[in-house]
Amino acid sequence: MRKFVIASMAAAAFSLAACSEKAQDETSEAGAAMADDVEATGDAMAEGAADAADATADAAADAGNAVEGTVNAAGDAAAAAGDKIEAETEAAKANDAQ
Repeated sequence: MRKFVIASMAAAAFSLAACSEKAQDETSEAGAAMADDVEATGDAMAEGAADAADATADAAADAGNAVEGTVNAAGDAAAAAGDKIEAETEAAKANDAQ
């Protein structure tokens, strides 16, 4: 009977050891999966931040181009107005000279 009890206890201990090893493996796998998820989330966040920075830079460049276009248009309008004033002044001088 004593051999039976010792054999049963040995079998139980082996069984618990196997369960413990299985639990450790599962815990290790779960930890690895969590680490992979965290890494993927970090990568996605970094990519999103880079995309946002690129979009901001593009928008700033577009705004700069729009301002430059407006300034150029204002300069052209001022030059045209100056030319028209000069032409009207010349015409008035010519009219006064007659």
